[in-house]
Amino acid sequence: MVSNTGTWMQRVAQDWLVLELTHNSGTALGITAGLQFAPMVASMWGGVVADRYPKRRILMVTQALMGGLALILGILAITGAVRIWQVYMLAFALGMVTVVDNPTRQAFAVEMVGRESMANAIALNSAVFNLARIVGPAIAGLVIALVGTPAAFLLNAASYCAVIAGLKLMRPEELHQVKHPPRAPGQLREALAYVRARPQLWMTMILIFFVATFGMNFQVTNALMSRTVFHTGAGAFGFASAMFAVGALGGALLAARRARPTMRLLFVTAFAFAVFEIIAGMMPGFWTFLLALVPTGVALLTFTTAANSSTQLATTAEMRGRVMGLYMLVFLGGAPLGSPLVGWVAEEYGARMSLIAGGVISLAATVVVGFMLARNRGVPVREYLRPAELARIMA
Repeated sequence: MVSNTGTWMQRVAQDWLVLELTHNSGTALGITAGLQFAPMVASMWGGVVADRYPKRRILMVTQALMGGLALILGILAITGAVRIWQVYMLAFALGMVTVVDNPTRQAFAVEMVGRESMANAIALNSAVFNLARIVGPAIAGLVIALVGTPAAFLLNAASYCAVIAGLKLMRPEELHQVKHPPRAPGQLREALAYVRARPQLWMTMILIFFVATFGMNFQVTNALMSRTVFHTGAGAFGFASAMFAVGALGGALLAARRARPTMRLLFVTAFAFAVFEIIAGMMPGFWTFLLALVPTGVALLTFTTAANSSTQLATTAEMRGRVMGLYMLVFLGGAPLGSPLVGWVAEEYGARMSLIAGGVISLAATVVVGFMLARNRGVPVREYLRPAELARIMA
């Protein structure tokens, strides 16, 4: 909780720092996010590492490296020596570490609780993560307004001590450890063949790719909407991020109620998210924009938590690291394309259009995947598009 709060503080502060250094450049903001996620193309390699070595030890190393990168950025910012190219480089370096950290952390959840409690553990982990999304941006806005941007980076660096200490204090003999596969050629091809043979997995990954790449760019769009459309300060920007996270927390808690998510849940919540994102982009005032972010967050986190849970539940323990590496590739790997594109659309056509366009693309992708799903199961598409279906699933 402490570490995640610090991470979200840094994300808000980094966005604000980029806008300050580039005089409100949406393209620069998109490039920063893109560089941070560009290394995700190698996430399957990170999944191989997660399958091959003890996950707890891997996480201790990756978390220490992330804390060091935050410390470097904080020192550069507080001394006034920071330049935009340095922010780019540090964002890329953070992405390199994340390539190994993400699939390892996802697969490690199962080793902590066992398979029977996995779906609830993943959902509750999302709840904790999004509680940090509520607290972190709100604190970041206050810290930036009262003390300055560098303080947010330094506080984030210190927060990694909490997660490293937590990993160190764990008792390895109580973990549900799985047998590590030996080093062998063709392990990545084996994972691709495994996913290709299971429609539930590859349909989920197609849907998550389009929604994540083009719809989930709130790190960019919230900053641009707050600063260029509603002309607010850092505190209001942090509040906008917190309102989105309130909805996200509600979505994570809704997902925690379900023992096993269904493909219908994935489709309906993706559809709802796309519609709410379009509505948010059309809101005339700052307060109505904030209100629209809440149901957007509910739908998004219900969707992403269900997608994560269903992917892990449909995967064997020996393959989980590699499959989650592929999952993180489609989940985050499209950011080098999506984030700069969203920034460019914001500069050319306005911040509102960048938000609306993301929703339209997500909506189109969801309808296409919905037809694929209906055809695969022999179910009429209208059964998935009924307005009452969303209310039933979310109840």
